[in-house]
Amino acid sequence: MSSAALKAVATDRKEQNPVVAFRNFLEKQKAQLAAALPKHMSPDRMIRLACTEFAKNPTLQKCDAISVFGSIIQASQLGLEIGVLGQAYLVPYRNNKKNTMEAQFIPGYKGLIALARRSGEVTSIETNIVYEHDTFKLTLGVDSNLVHEPYLDGDRGKARLVYGVAKFKDGGHHLEWMSISDVEKVRARSKASGSGPWVTDYEQMVRKTLIRRMANYLPMSIELNNALQVDEAVDAGKHATIDGDFVVVREDDESPASDHADLVTGEITDQRAQQEESMVSYGDLLAQVQKATSVEALDLMMDTARDLPEEQYVKIQQAADDRREVILGA
Repeated sequence: MSSAALKAVATDRKEQNPVVAFRNFLEKQKAQLAAALPKHMSPDRMIRLACTEFAKNPTLQKCDAISVFGSIIQASQLGLEIGVLGQAYLVPYRNNKKNTMEAQFIPGYKGLIALARRSGEVTSIETNIVYEHDTFKLTLGVDSNLVHEPYLDGDRGKARLVYGVAKFKDGGHHLEWMSISDVEKVRARSKASGSGPWVTDYEQMVRKTLIRRMANYLPMSIELNNALQVDEAVDAGKHATIDGDFVVVREDDESPASDHADLVTGEITDQRAQQEESMVSYGDLLAQVQKATSVEALDLMMDTARDLPEEQYVKIQQAADDRREVILGA
């Protein structure tokens, strides 16, 4: 981050609110966002949705802004709204190589359904979870038959299975079902089985697991195929991005130097150049630390200082500790 940007952070307390800073950053990128969105979707609405999700998730606020923006762009390319009706999620992950938090776009089960229906060949897709106190009968064969009557007089008990029915334009249909034990086997193979939507939105993840299996029998558009590839890559602990009509997948230990976003200026710059600037801006950074007027500004400066050599970082840390005592004692 440039010394001018650091000075702006140190003197403008409003910018210390990460949600305000993130909204300002997105506003500066509105033209790029509008270019990625389908004509029927508004960049202003997408920004509101993204900021709502950003405000609700403190871990997401720790992610590199460009990774969050990139995830929003991917959702926009597919025409999926973030956090609305389970269409798409912004999920924070740790990049082990860079020891940083990055955001990853993940399609929700309703997002996959929306993409399947856009083919024009699928008229409807319905998924339901069957619980132990429900009445359920499934007969498979040439003429499959399914009866499901939810229990309405109290606790429905534990989930037993999930099923879905896709109806096609030509009058045909496809029925798919999975036991919860089969769903849990899929979950166990996921690198995010103990966090993210598997914890916060379990039922939706159960339904999405079924939709992914059903997709083998559905008309496959480029958008649906890309969303499924991203979802499967993330489950395998990999990072996936949509590049045009293709999905690029990488491992953490193969992650290239990425762009860097300055939340204060909205400027997107090459990270290598940013690192080189940090290496030679020790004096400017030390001066800014010594003049800081808030603890929040000090914390941001220390984040910037992590790219410095250890000897310089230690000196910056000591100066920040001294300045923090002054600020808190004022």
